[in-house]
Amino acid sequence: MVGTFYAAPAPGEPAFVQVGDEVAANQTLCIVEAMKLMNEIGAEEMGTVREVCVEDATPVEFGTPLFYIEPHTSHDAVGPESA
Repeated sequence: MVGTFYAAPAPGEPAFVQVGDEVAANQTLCIVEAMKLMNEIGAEEMGTVREVCVEDATPVEFGTPLFYIEPHTSHDAVGPESA
């Protein structure tokens, strides 16, 4: 076991993200506790959370998928050019 997956910042608090949430690059998705250290895990890119792959308070190993995030393409961006 590498660490323990936590979906929320503390017991009884809401999860950092849920299926369907839009996330920004580097936004905190969860915490993995390893050797008594809490490590925030951030999104690699912006997108939509499609699946949370691990139950809260579950042991995880290196390489365990934690989330499936559908990346946003440049076409998805809303800005002055698309208005």
